[in-house]
Amino acid sequence: MTNSIYFADNLAVLQSLPSESVDLIYIDPPFNTGKVQARKEIKANRSVNGDRTGFGGRSYETVEVGSKEYGDTFEDYAGFLRPRLDEAYRVLAPRGSLYFHIDYREVHYCKIWLDEIFGRESFINEIIWAYDYGGKPRSRWPAKHDNILFYVKDPQHYTFNVDEIDREPYMAPGLVGPEKAARGKLPTDVWWHTIVSTNGSEKTGYPSQKPLGVINRILRASSNPGDLVLDFFAGSGTVGESCLKLGRQFILVDNNPEALAVMRKRFAGVDDLEWIGSGV
Repeated sequence: MTNSIYFADNLAVLQSLPSESVDLIYIDPPFNTGKVQARKEIKANRSVNGDRTGFGGRSYETVEVGSKEYGDTFEDYAGFLRPRLDEAYRVLAPRGSLYFHIDYREVHYCKIWLDEIFGRESFINEIIWAYDYGGKPRSRWPAKHDNILFYVKDPQHYTFNVDEIDREPYMAPGLVGPEKAARGKLPTDVWWHTIVSTNGSEKTGYPSQKPLGVINRILRASSNPGDLVLDFFAGSGTVGESCLKLGRQFILVDNNPEALAVMRKRFAGVDDLEWIGSGV
């Protein structure tokens, strides 16, 4: 099977896929924040009148070279999302899993919808991805986590490769002994992982880019080499990069031209990749 990237309405692509054909779905849909999500792209040039100081006290001027953005407002969020979740359930293989990435504003509504579509017995976990970055308001507890809802097609038979999951250091290694401390512990349903750094090697400039570490953990746990993984809100294409690293096949879908431009750059030189849709 050829890895595929669609520039298209994801509902139309979902409706074209065969039933029970996808082994794992990860989606990070728009969070319905009511804002335009944007990320500026900058570079720093040496300047005696710069606005920042770097190594050795050198002065640099920050120059904006571009920006990427998308609208994140829906008058009828359920009307937009539920038909796509219905199709996600249809295309999911019998042992398949769905990881639905959202935030605190909509997670309670989305869980009800997923309970109705998958069945409450198919809900396995609510994973909290916690980080510590960005502004911290002083009028409330700062919101520094996302929610990832983990559902399966069949709660009695689903892929979960516990021995493939990356392990974490014990918080109190002296309490468990040297052998356990050296091996580390399995993650819980709270994952502490930094966001994509603005100056890190992973950065693509896409506003909602998720870190490879989070996606790799999901793929290792809930898919096997050669499996087909679907992300129909593909954004910067992190799921595709994870699949390439871990030996999975993928289908990515997005209708934002800026997302497609980022993925074009990210997957430049990748063989066995089909671009589908007008304008790609």
